[in-house]
Amino acid sequence: MGQTTVEKIATAHAVGLKPGALVHSGDFIRIRPKHIMTHDNTSAVMKKFAAIGVDTIGDPKQPVFAIDHDIQNTSPDNLAKYARIEEFAKQQGVDFYPAGTGISHQVMVEYGYVTPGSMVVGSDSHSNLYGAANALGTPVVRTDAASIWATGQTWWQVPPVANVTLTGQLQPGVVGKDVIIALCGAFNNDEVLNMTVEFHGDGIAAMSMDQRMSIANMTTEWGALAGLFPFDDVLRDYLYGRADYLQSIGAPRYSRTDVDQWFAHRVEPDADAYYAVELTLDLASVIPHVSGPNHVKTMVSLPEIQKQKVAINKAYLLSCVNARLEDLAEAAHVLEGKHVADGVNFYVAAASSNVQKEAEARGYWKILEEAGAITLPSGCGPCIGLGQGTLEAGEVGISATNRNFKGRMGHRDALVYLSSPAVVAASAAAGYIASPVDFESVTAKTATKVNEQQARDGGETEIIEGFPSQITGRALWLPIDNLNTDGIYGGDLTYKDNLTTDEMAAGCMLNYDPEFQNKAQHGDIIVAGRNFGTGSSREQAATALDYRGIACVIAASFSETYKRNAFNNGFVVFECPALVDYLREKYTGSDEKTIVGPELTVDYQRSILTCDGKDFPFPPLSTVAQELVLAGGAENLVKQSLK
Repeated sequence: MGQTTVEKIATAHAVGLKPGALVHSGDFIRIRPKHIMTHDNTSAVMKKFAAIGVDTIGDPKQPVFAIDHDIQNTSPDNLAKYARIEEFAKQQGVDFYPAGTGISHQVMVEYGYVTPGSMVVGSDSHSNLYGAANALGTPVVRTDAASIWATGQTWWQVPPVANVTLTGQLQPGVVGKDVIIALCGAFNNDEVLNMTVEFHGDGIAAMSMDQRMSIANMTTEWGALAGLFPFDDVLRDYLYGRADYLQSIGAPRYSRTDVDQWFAHRVEPDADAYYAVELTLDLASVIPHVSGPNHVKTMVSLPEIQKQKVAINKAYLLSCVNARLEDLAEAAHVLEGKHVADGVNFYVAAASSNVQKEAEARGYWKILEEAGAITLPSGCGPCIGLGQGTLEAGEVGISATNRNFKGRMGHRDALVYLSSPAVVAASAAAGYIASPVDFESVTAKTATKVNEQQARDGGETEIIEGFPSQITGRALWLPIDNLNTDGIYGGDLTYKDNLTTDEMAAGCMLNYDPEFQNKAQHGDIIVAGRNFGTGSSREQAATALDYRGIACVIAASFSETYKRNAFNNGFVVFECPALVDYLREKYTGSDEKTIVGPELTVDYQRSILTCDGKDFPFPPLSTVAQELVLAGGAENLVKQSLK
């Protein structure tokens, strides 16, 4: 069987393979990524690195530090944190980009760290953006980052791969953000959950790099671990420009000659490569849609929602998905000669300082300012619920960001809609969700082909010494799919590095259900629906539940990043869809968000879970996972390997 692009890149970055061995989906491998990016969370990774007991980063050219999340916070504590990161980078010889340079993912591409055919990981869930440059960009968690600093390596399970074919051409006024919103809405039944996505088709050739970055970035919200575009003429021309820029600033990480060599030996899938699912979208049938409120995969066509005249209080053009030059140009075109409506605040921040300089040079920035935009420094800001412009209770926002999870951009009682930069700008001027031009309502033309793989069955498994062969606890049934990490552990706590474990435990699940804290007991077992732990890569969404005394989490499926965070911190999670279906039927009609359910017995040796006298098989918990749990997480395993 041939290989996909993802499998070929994974093979090239695998460590310890036998000569001639090829990597395929499902394989557990050790990888050595080209680069590992961390941002404000570098300080947290530094603590994990110190806990490992290593003084020096193994390969100082592998990590990149780029500050971008809480840059509006000029408190002494936050400035001191940034200073510690900068000093650590200087001591270790690591490339450091201070607050104001730009959003980390944009920095990684602009400054030449992301190259075609490479594997570049980041301690952030939107590392998928690197796929626009034909790189395997995927998130890792903080523990992985510390492990890579120490050894240059981490572990990775190669995910299933989806083939997404884009045909036709976009209508005028339709952009990359509209494409990814259409994909999220049209294929909203977890078709690509925990997969990597490879984009193919004749529709790609007419897409700019800015549009590709928007699409690749939000494959995260679609449920995928990565989204790769091919290495074509558009990307080659873009890389020529990057090479010239890097030469001009004295950082020639690659040259035009390098680009030509990469293009001549570009990575492409084999003709007989296996794809778990094959999806098709006709780009000509895509019109702007609006996602929400507070759900990415719930969308309404722009013509339909415009009729409703949904009043807004705030509008946002910022973030790593939509704040590049084309986005600012679109917004400026819509707002030229107009003004932001009374009672509306319109916040704008460029993806990087370089993008802002170019927008200023071309007059876009001035148009936005004259229209009444409130400009913010290049960073994440309100997208992550930090700094100026966050939403208050009862407010409604329209945003060109990538997430509208409840409570993410401010108060949990606010409503957030997502759309393209042009729609955000038009809405800011109208005072309600509005279209910059008229579009006819059409249904996106799609096709789906699923290639089923054999499901894993329960069975006997080896239990290593010290790991319990069986546990028992109450079920806490959470009747929800796609419970995101903002719901499990809020953004208002995520970047507070000085919280005690008790304070972290007391903060879990508040955005989902404040009553959870009154119902949960030590030793309880959480059972939830599909895609548990989707969203941000914050590892506290796993550790806080552990600190709260939760024995383990069982779900129909997990975000792969959440699962990784859990095992890297010694916390057990596993899938058992049959149990989820049973509890969903048992408690049909209940409106409680946290339901205290029956006692569960988990037999790890037989891979059987018992509830109400019924047996439910689940995939065996591998010895690799058991070792992580027994060691208390990956940090301790790294310590052992270094010794």
